[in-house]
Amino acid sequence: MTPAIPDDVRERDLVGYGSEPPQCGWPDGATVAVNLVVVYEEGSEASVLWGDERNEDWGEYAGEGLQPPRRDHGNEGHYEYGSRAGIWRLVRIIDEVGVPAMISATATALELNPAVAAWMNDREHDLLGHGWRWLPPWGMDESTEREHLGYALETYQRICGRRPLGWNSPHSASDATRRLLLDEGGFLYDSDPCSDDVPYYADCDGRQLLVVPYSKTYNDSRYLASLGSASPSDHLEVLTMGLDQLAREQRTAMMTVAVHARWTGQAARVAVLQGFLDHATKLSSVTLMRRDDIARWWLATVPAT
Repeated sequence: MTPAIPDDVRERDLVGYGSEPPQCGWPDGATVAVNLVVVYEEGSEASVLWGDERNEDWGEYAGEGLQPPRRDHGNEGHYEYGSRAGIWRLVRIIDEVGVPAMISATATALELNPAVAAWMNDREHDLLGHGWRWLPPWGMDESTEREHLGYALETYQRICGRRPLGWNSPHSASDATRRLLLDEGGFLYDSDPCSDDVPYYADCDGRQLLVVPYSKTYNDSRYLASLGSASPSDHLEVLTMGLDQLAREQRTAMMTVAVHARWTGQAARVAVLQGFLDHATKLSSVTLMRRDDIARWWLATVPAT
């Protein structure tokens, strides 16, 4: 007899909107909404300086690098490049093109470099919660994750004068993350899943929360991932081909393009951002939107049932 599918598997939403997702469009008649996400984590990564049991290994080279009690000065310098130079290279391009951006920042990274928060506020870019530090919540017990969420919100309020309306967990969410967001209150949406081309509503303990999907496909972490982009031109091709296909389909869709200060902020790669924005801003069916505005638009045009 064929084994029964476990109930936990059946509880996953593998159907979504099915073959006919909502065709509500976006402002000004656009069919594709592009959300540019600037990821800023520098100084909040795992480190012996924080008293952590490991040093962060998401540098430019494969392997774990030096581990406590030794400092990994090489990897620290890589992160410091993002905060000292990379972020400002991204800022110059975003300011020059004049597009809205979402700043997905860990709270301590902004506290360590408040000029980034000041730029974000001055240009009225929105803020995506990305943890108190860049530590995976699935490595914490629930009480610690709740504590870190509280630390993050307090720090955002103190440094930025506001709290985020959305959340994207460092690395990946835990089993408890969405419930903790709902318990905390004040969140319009969750951006942890990468599971659709349009927003949707997710159930959690009898409550609903809007999900504004993220993307690892259009993320510059592909430079470091196995089978990722071998060169900047590869990554630019992925971004432009993806956007062109979404525009060609003439169906309501969103596209999240994420750039990290320490990766795309490098001169060898930043031309990808410039080229993509130059291309996207020329397409009449494409609009660049703040993530908070995408959430508000969906909440207003596709209400939860």
